[in-house]
This record gives sequence, C-alpha cells and structure tokens, in this order.
Amino acid sequence: GIVLEYEKGGELKTKSIDLLDLSPDTDIDALVEEIKKTEPLITASRTEQVKQLLQRLQEKLGQQDDHKFYLFKVLRAHILPLTNVAFNKSGSSDKIATGSFDKTCKLWSAETGKCYHTFRGHTAEIGHSAEIISLSFNTTGDKIITGSFDHTVSLWDVQLGRRIHTLIGHRGEISSAQFNWDCSLIVTGSMDKTCMVWDTVNGKCVASLTGHEDEVLDVCFDYTGQLIATASADGTARVYSASSQKCIAKLEGHEGEISKAVKITPAEYGAERGM
Repeated sequence: GIVLEYEKGGELKTKSIDLLDLSPDTDIDALVEEIKKTEPLITASRTEQVKQLLQRLQEKLGQQDDHKFYLFKVLRAHILPLTNVAFNKSGSSDKIATGSFDKTCKLWSAETGKCYHTFRGHTAEIGHSAEIISLSFNTTGDKIITGSFDHTVSLWDVQLGRRIHTLIGHRGEISSAQFNWDCSLIVTGSMDKTCMVWDTVNGKCVASLTGHEDEVLDVCFDYTGQLIATASADGTARVYSASSQKCIAKLEGHEGEISKAVKITPAEYGAERGM
C-alpha cells in the first residue's frame, strides 16, 4: 500500500491506503478515481503524483525475477557465531561488516575475503565483555556503529579502524542502532524500554524517547531523518518526531512483540509528502 502524510493541528499524521488488489492488469486511472472518492487527502494537484507512484508499483509487480544464487566467498575468522552482517550502503566499495558473540566487529572485502580491520573495545560497566548485537554503516560508508549487550554503542572510523565515540546512557542491552540519512544523528534502541538520539559529531545524547512498556527491539529513521520508528516487545510500534522528540503515532493491534521497524522507500515518500 501507500502511506499519506499530512499535518493537522500542528501535528504530523499519517494514513495508509491498502493496495491488496493491485496487479499488473489493473487500470491505474480507474483505481486512482476510486481512491479519490473515499480519500479527500488526494487533491487534484496530487492526482498525477499518486498515479505515477501506482504505475511504478505496478511495474515492479510485473517484473519477473530470475536470479541465480551461488556461494561466492566464505569469510572465516570469528571464533563464535555471528549476530549481524551489513553491506556498505554507499555502493562505492565492496566492504562488509560483521558482528559476533566474540565481542568484535570485523570489516571485510567482499571480493577477496580479506579482513581489513578488527574493531575491539566493547566492555561492560563492571568490566565484563559482552556480545555485539547490532551494526550499521552510514550512507557514505566511512563510519560504522556497533551496539553491544554491554549497554553501549561505539562509533568507528572505517579507514583508520579506530573508535571515534562511545555512546553511554542506556541502562540495558542495545538492540538496534541506525544513522539518519545525512549521518548527523544516530538512533539507538535498548532493552531498558527507551530509544535515544545522539549527535554524531560529539557523541552526546540529544533526546531520550520514552513510552514503551517493554523492551525496544528495533529502531529506524525515515528517509528524510524527520521521523523515528520504534518496535517493542510490548506489542506496539511508535512514531516520533526527530525534531520535537514527541510521539506522534502509537500503532497497536499486534498480539505479540514487534521485532522489526522498516522505513518506506524514497519514491513512496516523495509521493506522500504534503498530502
């Protein structure tokens, strides 16, 4: 489906439109007219924009995927099981980052299998070591963040292989850590039921987002960096404003824990803004 974003009473709100019946044979013009009858947010000035979005979604549905996969390279160096793997998001290099229960993060060449760096340094506040459970590149591929069960997050320089900042503030294990699009902020989720926002330049906490009644299992920014989504073991997801740090939506309905929060695509977001 698609999600419409609009402002009401000074607050940012969203409304979803299901497209379960969309198929490669659907008449897009007729579908848009049908949606407009029940959705006043789609004004005349936005009709063509929505039509183009639906056409792109229809094209994707009609694409035939015929991918063949084969084992290309096996990277062996961690002495305990892996917890996380991430590709460089910039697409400009072949780097892969891995995190492990052996308390290290390693940076690899996807082409040669060579290990560029081993990042060490996570230790708990009482001196015990702990597993790295989350890792992520920034969009340019020159920084990595790693989240650990020792309650901290580390920011690393990829080229130099050294730690830039240690983000300290959570009172429970880290479950997830992500950059925003321009890499100016980092959002972290924790078993302490909170989500924190950090300044990438100085490593300081700029906001603590509360409200969940159980562990926060995943966090993410939207593609503009204006919104933060959280998923929790309390069975709810929440959407916060990154600027005001206020909860603008509480998503309820699941009977069990929510383990993942996923951002929409840039194309979808472009069609939705301002509606």
